[in-house]
Amino acid sequence: MNKWKKNLAYFLTGQTISLFGSMIVQYAITWHITLETKSGLMMTIAIICGFLPTLFLSPFAGVWADKFNRKAIIIISDSLIALSTLILAILFLFGFDKIWLLFVIMTIRALGSAVQTPAVSSYIPLLVPNDKLTKVNAINQTIQSIMILISPILSALLLSITTLGYIFFIDVITAIIAIVILYFFMYVPETKTQENIKTDYFKDLKEGLIYISKNKYVLIFCIFSALFMFLAAPVSFLTPLQVTRDFGSEVWRLTVIEIAFSVGMMLGGIIIGKWGGFKNRLHTMVFSNVIIFLAIFGLGVLENFWIYSVVMGLIGIAMPIFNVPSTVILQQNIDKNFLGRVFGVFGMITSVSMPLGMLLFGPLSDKVKIDYILIATAIGMMIITVLMFKNKELVRVGAIRPQEEKN
Repeated sequence: MNKWKKNLAYFLTGQTISLFGSMIVQYAITWHITLETKSGLMMTIAIICGFLPTLFLSPFAGVWADKFNRKAIIIISDSLIALSTLILAILFLFGFDKIWLLFVIMTIRALGSAVQTPAVSSYIPLLVPNDKLTKVNAINQTIQSIMILISPILSALLLSITTLGYIFFIDVITAIIAIVILYFFMYVPETKTQENIKTDYFKDLKEGLIYISKNKYVLIFCIFSALFMFLAAPVSFLTPLQVTRDFGSEVWRLTVIEIAFSVGMMLGGIIIGKWGGFKNRLHTMVFSNVIIFLAIFGLGVLENFWIYSVVMGLIGIAMPIFNVPSTVILQQNIDKNFLGRVFGVFGMITSVSMPLGMLLFGPLSDKVKIDYILIATAIGMMIITVLMFKNKELVRVGAIRPQEEKN
């Protein structure tokens, strides 16, 4: 076996094991909060704890991955997550199992993940020849997709036979395995770090905002996307709570809807990959939005759990059909010199929208039935979709170019 293949095998094995443990524990924590509290406010706090560290740390973490030893970053972040999880496991086993402790651990885990993710992504090119990167990344994505399908099933099984305190040890053990593999079996020279490069984060942010404000179609696109993500908060985060309240508090029900959505996402990716969409990418986005609108409306009125689960799968199918053309529209119409900065700003704007939505809809779900919230947000999405369809700027930039049609 080539040396790079051996190193890659070690690395992917370690990271897959670590990711698997983390996902099992993450599902267990989320479902524990859902089932124990049945509170929209508690779900809101959990989402914010898992999100805010990533939002604020991600721009800096990317630069740290370029300036410092990536292997060390991965090991240190994994170690901190494992140590904090171990402490929490011990506390839970001794009966100190307060919900607020879960919020603390979610924040710590989010901090570690925010630091680790760019380091992992930028470490792979050090292991793999350039001409093999696409294939390796595809393999990595496939592995992650499999983990997304398997981890909720195993998490549900574990929650049904043991307590949360013992489940935490899974993440500790898998993290230790990953650290041992990376530290003792990986021998990859780091590239020269960019210690002398000074990065002005706020200057980049400002330049991205200026570019967006000067280009009408990008500004309109950002506004529509932010509104859509804001309204998508209930279907993204409150449906487990809705299932618990309307159909029963069995863990397997939460597992079913999670798997249905994940399978739908995989099918949607295959469909948009084979089909390619309509001749105008905006029309493809509108088409997927109509499916999402009808599906979310359906979630608000359906009384049969299995039909509900199928509809969750439809939402999963529609998501890639929306995301792929929307990304391509931006990639093709933004000045290449500003792509990174604009995508950075765009990512911040859209990703902050869901937690903001939860600040409204989370506490509201303790006063109003989630069914009604889903119906209302579905109608709001439909209004946004109609406005998108009628917007001439978006129709113009969504048009597929003649050279693409030839290909």
